Amino acid sequence: MMLQVVHVRETSSRETRMPQLGRLFSQFHLSSKASESSQDKIPNQTATLPDFIQHVRKLTGIRKEDIYCNLRIPDQFQTAKDDINIVILTGQGIFCIDVKPWRGTVSAQNQNWHVQVKEEDQNVANTCIEQIEDPLKAIKTKTANLCGHLKRSGVSVRQSLFFPRVIFLSQNCELDEELRKRRELVSHSQIDGFLRSFREGYIGWISDALTPSWLSGHLSYRQMDSVREVLRRVGTWDLVRLHCGEQLKGDFQSCQYIALDRQETETLEFTRVQTLSTDSLWALLGHAPQVTVRMYKRGSQGWLGKSLNATTTIPSNTSVIFRISGEEADAKIPANTIHSITLSN
Repeated sequence: MMLQVVHVRETSSRETRMPQLGRLFSQFHLSSKASESSQDKIPNQTATLPDFIQHVRKLTGIRKEDIYCNLRIPDQFQTAKDDINIVILTGQGIFCIDVKPWRGTVSAQNQNWHVQVKEEDQNVANTCIEQIEDPLKAIKTKTANLCGHLKRSGVSVRQSLFFPRVIFLSQNCELDEELRKRRELVSHSQIDGFLRSFREGYIGWISDALTPSWLSGHLSYRQMDSVREVLRRVGTWDLVRLHCGEQLKGDFQSCQYIALDRQETETLEFTRVQTLSTDSLWALLGHAPQVTVRMYKRGSQGWLGKSLNATTTIPSNTSVIFRISGEEADAKIPANTIHSITLSN
């Protein structure tokens, strides 16, 4: 006889967690436990958003300039800024896509969705049911916010030209019968067909782009150029790269010894003393080890490399205050653990 244990856990999109770095290092990854991957299939194991973006570019043939990642779209009150994982600009319209790495059986239950995962261990069958806020409702809201943001920026695009989608990366994720009927939801087996549809419609979009939008029903070249200008100015997340190789996304708040202008500065690179003997010598002399921080100008890339804006030296134990995405409290990250910080627009 097998004993069955059921665990129910409720998760919101803004779930509060203790800001412990060890638990947060992997939060920039869209991980999946599916096992098989190849060059012609969406990578399943340790898939990241950049991996999926590369897959999107390969199958769609869409230019890099028309695929945007993690755009943080302000709402009508200019307060909340929820990010859209991927925005794809085409002649057919604007596709707003959120990507989910879930595995298990997914069903819709009233206002929440349930993700049910079964695991068997000898004579015990564990069933974990996680309650999650409706991702389809969320992407529709963020898509409407993008439409409103474009309009406030002087670019009017009909709402019918916005297409919200939710993509499920894992082949171990199964949507129930009702959810499979929703065209906005793309399961793992449908991903490549969905992406190839962009390439198939490319010739038609070219001819439509030469025709006024009110005649073709699609975006014209002029509209697409105007949308690009607005999307380029939309901020994303700041990105902290750690020496251990992990990445954290969120908002850079401050650092005690660093004064910078975000409009002028794009990257901060942290260089620490590498040898233990040097660190020990500094300690014997009564000095704390130090970290050199080089700040590089935004958008400047000459033939000799990035243009240096400023340089400063700070104690290695200085805390960089960073609000990690999804957290309600600031994290204090030691400067000697940071490789670089990239600031969004």
